[in-house]
Amino acid sequence: MTDHVRTLTVNELARVEGEGALRLVIEGDRVARAELNIYEPPRFFEAFLRGRARTEPPDITSRICGICPVAYQTSACNAIEQAYAMPLDEPLVQLRRLLYCGEWISSHTLHIYLLHAPDFLGYPDAIALARDHREAVERGLALKKAGNAIIDQLGGRAIHPVNVRVGGFYRTPHPRELSALAEQLRRALDDALKTVEWASKFDFPDAVVEHDLFALTAADRYAIEDGVPTVTGDRRIPLHDFESRVVEHQVPHSTALHATLDGRRFLTGPLARYSLNSRQLSPLAAQAAAAAGLGPECRNPFQSILVRAVEVVYAVDEALRILDGYELPERPAVPLPELGTARVGRGVSEAPRGLLYHRYDISPEGLITTAAIVPPTSQNQSAIEDDLRGAAQANLHLDDASLTALCERIIRNYDPCISCSAHFLDLTVERR
Repeated sequence: MTDHVRTLTVNELARVEGEGALRLVIEGDRVARAELNIYEPPRFFEAFLRGRARTEPPDITSRICGICPVAYQTSACNAIEQAYAMPLDEPLVQLRRLLYCGEWISSHTLHIYLLHAPDFLGYPDAIALARDHREAVERGLALKKAGNAIIDQLGGRAIHPVNVRVGGFYRTPHPRELSALAEQLRRALDDALKTVEWASKFDFPDAVVEHDLFALTAADRYAIEDGVPTVTGDRRIPLHDFESRVVEHQVPHSTALHATLDGRRFLTGPLARYSLNSRQLSPLAAQAAAAAGLGPECRNPFQSILVRAVEVVYAVDEALRILDGYELPERPAVPLPELGTARVGRGVSEAPRGLLYHRYDISPEGLITTAAIVPPTSQNQSAIEDDLRGAAQANLHLDDASLTALCERIIRNYDPCISCSAHFLDLTVERR
């Protein structure tokens, strides 16, 4: 073993949402450690919620992330509605799903075109990509605009929506208000199909993740706004068992918590969703997936960009289906029951990056006494580190610049939203 130490430092990883550091320790011909160092100070959202009214979590938690605020609002609403046994009227269920489709379209498209595609096409960033592939980037921007339009229409604004409330919405739109949105989405559907075709031609390195896959499932639809937490092998996890099965723990090198599922590292997000739910895709999305070469399961992390593209097709197609059958609901929201009894509520939804869990303990006076939020990025931290460790081990022959580029690509496969858990990247590699 040599005592020579080589250090690689990237001041900030490009094309991910947030800041942090990765430290690789290489001892001779062995990668001893791969540590994601999330160094942003804790943000204390769970503490902010204590003492707040039962109606406030959707608005407060949406500020956790500007990319996926709808996910936080939806899991919060689901938790409080579950606590008070508040089934939504079916038109409100559909509107909530439509809103969530908008977030999937916007978030996935941002990642595909502006953050991830440059890796496959040999460009340092989306600006350089646009110089040679202007039509593709414009298509991506148009798709993202369509997703934003859904959120703006239903949520009152595209970022941190203000029209969402426990039980539904403050205001529901008249059908004639949505006619322009439907027209925009019909154009977006063509762009979404072209996106799948475009991404299917990328050169995907061979890679397989062996971790357990964890996502929501539903018997009658591709799970988005709610569902049953499910592990590879169709193992269902009741919501009341979630925190005893998905256990968070602190690691010395990160302010973000890591999580295990039944004591094992696991993966949530697009690969897990698609692999557990591909049979629930709409016929159009399933056809697009098959034409792109995807089977019923996908475990290649580099192909996550292709799975996201298929999910964009599904989300646009689903949004059009909901709009086609939309009628003005009889009421914009189901009213909260009277106070007087302590409650515990748990809610989940599928954020673009994976399963998002909320739990609230509510006093008889309707105040939050404790809150627990488990975001997808922190759930994936151990899996990302394991992927980095394995890839680095297999590529020790690379020079520092090439190994750095490979690690950055691997991290972008997971589209980590570090702001949800903390923030991302300096890269340090020690070769001993």
